[in-house]
Amino acid sequence: MSPPGRVGRKSTTREPIIQEPQPFEPEDPRDAAREQDEAEAIRRTAGVAESARANRGWWDRNADDYQREHGTFLGDGRFVWCPEGLDEVEAELLGPPEELKGKDVLEVGAGAAQCSRWLAAQGARPVALDLSHRQLQHALRIGGGFPLVCADAGALPFADGSFDLACSAYGALPFVADPRLVLREVRRVLRPGGRFVFSVTHPVRWAFPDEPGPEGLSVSGSYFDRTPYVEQDEEGRAVYVEHHRTLGDRVRDVVSSGFRLVDLVEPEWPVWNTSEWGGWSPLRGGLIPGTAIFVCVRD
Repeated sequence: MSPPGRVGRKSTTREPIIQEPQPFEPEDPRDAAREQDEAEAIRRTAGVAESARANRGWWDRNADDYQREHGTFLGDGRFVWCPEGLDEVEAELLGPPEELKGKDVLEVGAGAAQCSRWLAAQGARPVALDLSHRQLQHALRIGGGFPLVCADAGALPFADGSFDLACSAYGALPFVADPRLVLREVRRVLRPGGRFVFSVTHPVRWAFPDEPGPEGLSVSGSYFDRTPYVEQDEEGRAVYVEHHRTLGDRVRDVVSSGFRLVDLVEPEWPVWNTSEWGGWSPLRGGLIPGTAIFVCVRD
């Protein structure tokens, strides 16, 4: 993320900040494993700048492992909203696929830009934005021909009213200290009537251990405890941060940022999905929600 002073920075550029593929050299997965072993997991406050700095570094260091572990599930050109496997082809949360042709779409927290690749296949004009340069290198590796922008979701480098639609599948919003910064920026770059759809971890999950088995079914903390989850190094510097908002907080964030909430989707775990993804699993998915998807409109 950029410093708070850059929030609201405007630019008319729509060209990719990363334009030429750089040589892709897979990093040693042992480096990320060593970092994880050395990190201490605690609950403490973490502000906008610290959260951004930590998460940019974490995603740069762990992008290879993430794409290696989840790339097959996500596919190169699918639009999957969540670990439950809800696909935009079926959900149509952005609208019918045939109506996406010619639409300018911003994907926030794009990772390897799988969703943008699907949007491009429908005839849309996507722009894939992510804080992590390494994630966008994976987008270059896969290809797609649409702009890739390495930037802060709280300071979008686009002019007002640049896009018809925006989307974010577990991108940015779970990791920022003040999600309203992102929501207000997305609203700014949307045209009147534009839709923003984003998915996050279902808030109720924060009261349970992040475990896929039976141990993840017993409440271990207060749902109302909003203290961020932080992994920090030996010197107390955050290397990963995730923030909790209750369901009511999320709704208030959306409304106070100038959006109208038109739907809240809680995907059920499908029978066909036998995979585990962190704390998501068929066992837990059949009993408690794992994802919340907010469908918002800029009037």
